[in-house]
Amino acid sequence: MALAMDRDELAEFLDEAFPQVKGDFAIEALDEDELVVRLKVEERHLRPGGTVSGPNMFALADVGIYIAILARIGRVALAVTTNASMDFMRKPAAGADLIAKIRVLKLGRVLAVGDALIYSEGDDRPVARASMTYSIPPQAMG
Repeated sequence: MALAMDRDELAEFLDEAFPQVKGDFAIEALDEDELVVRLKVEERHLRPGGTVSGPNMFALADVGIYIAILARIGRVALAVTTNASMDFMRKPAAGADLIAKIRVLKLGRVLAVGDALIYSEGDDRPVARASMTYSIPPQAMG
């Protein structure tokens, strides 16, 4: 499916619609097959033991899949998560940003399904995997 928004448009929309996450995430790459998004890991993202917390890995997957869907349907702030499943596979590397590789698996009129594989920067072994479903408002798909 052709993209409705490019990388810069998505970043601008995310800053406007969700200023609470501004500065945490960066879109690294985007094409018709995949979105790559980075969580810029800071001290506040860590849990005791010096590893990135589960809620922050969940946020990376959720934001990543959301913007991958928006890249295809355009500026639809009210697309919402309706289902989520996450597997935590290994401890993220200390002091490394997290990189999520996102794929939209299905884009229908009312539901979209996406998949995220999350890696510590510099390591090709995934630390987590997420599958999420989003509800798309009826007017979004025209």
